[in-house]
Amino acid sequence: MAEPLPEHPEFLWKNPDPAKSYEVVIVGAGGHGLATAYFLASRYGITDIAVLEKGWLAGGNMARNTTIIRSNYLWDESAALYEESLKLWEQLPEELDYDFLFSQRGVLNLAHTLGDVRESVRRVEANRLNDVDAEWLSPEEVKEVCPIINIGDDIRYPIMGATYQPRAGIAKHDHVAWAFARRADELGVDFIQNCEVTGFLKDGDRVTGVETTRGTIHAGKVALAAAGHSSELAERAGVPLPIQSHPLQALVSELFEPVHPTVVMSNHVHVYVSQAHKGELVMGAGIDQYNGYGQRGSFHVIEDQMSAAVELFPIFARAHVLRTWGGIVDTTLDASPIISKTPVDQLYVNCGWGTGGFKGTPAAGLSFAHTIAHDEPHRLNAPFSLERFETGYLIDEHGAAAVAH
Repeated sequence: MAEPLPEHPEFLWKNPDPAKSYEVVIVGAGGHGLATAYFLASRYGITDIAVLEKGWLAGGNMARNTTIIRSNYLWDESAALYEESLKLWEQLPEELDYDFLFSQRGVLNLAHTLGDVRESVRRVEANRLNDVDAEWLSPEEVKEVCPIINIGDDIRYPIMGATYQPRAGIAKHDHVAWAFARRADELGVDFIQNCEVTGFLKDGDRVTGVETTRGTIHAGKVALAAAGHSSELAERAGVPLPIQSHPLQALVSELFEPVHPTVVMSNHVHVYVSQAHKGELVMGAGIDQYNGYGQRGSFHVIEDQMSAAVELFPIFARAHVLRTWGGIVDTTLDASPIISKTPVDQLYVNCGWGTGGFKGTPAAGLSFAHTIAHDEPHRLNAPFSLERFETGYLIDEHGAAAVAH
């Protein structure tokens, strides 16, 4: 049985000074960096690891995401990656002995046009071929799953149906981070907070360490898991990455009794809504169109997001916005991640997840750890190499990833 949540989570792991060298240095102590460290230690026996974080552990996008977990992606490669991740989500609370409130309440993806319907039905059939649980629901069936939704025909974008994945859901993001960090710490991993990477040590075409605000750290291998700042870091190492960083914002309401039993997403009107465990309504939108690293967004995006939510859920008109925030998402041209070796020997990169990084945390950590340990890709991340942007073997998931999710 999972233990009670700690009163002071920072005491779950040590806060050491950096050693002079490590076998592996991971840059970024968000969900992916933490999961990678845990799987390197638990699955591959590599424990001489430092995870470097320029701020505090899990204080970047991990603290700012909206926690949706699903695997109903269109293409075989994406479905395999995210379905493996969902299976890991289902077993990790027991493995990590920590309750991070994984709630499999289902996810609805709404269809508002005939084009949406065709694409959605296609995705359901593709999901079934990949053994991913998926259904196509009529408007009336959507209403049964989510009684507060408006299925009338007098709104801008009437609901013509929806895909539904019953095993999908949400989890508590900070508890996920604490669970991975605690177990990795027990296995010998060092977490070095307030330690920004400013440069890389290289011997010819091989990386040999990093320069940081807390001194030089030598390393046998360096792995980048820095999300929106990946392109900046990789450029310092001489590796250009085909990603762009955009602000992505979300908002929450004050607390309410349970009114919203599932997760509802709409790519067409760019909004999604779930209700958190404490009771606040969590709403997300599409990314801001400009490139930037600010952790705030544009007002007009919030305005459009709220108007769409109120149209879909008239009851939300009574709610008040409690706070808004932004994260920095790293997006690739094909809306799929990069989990790969780089042209610099012993330098690895995990980035480009766009708005889907949280749900992919377990499989990202597992496959990235395998790649680092064996210097070759895992079957899950082999299609998501950096080289695909040269070969043209892209995995275009824009249809599945057009809205924050």
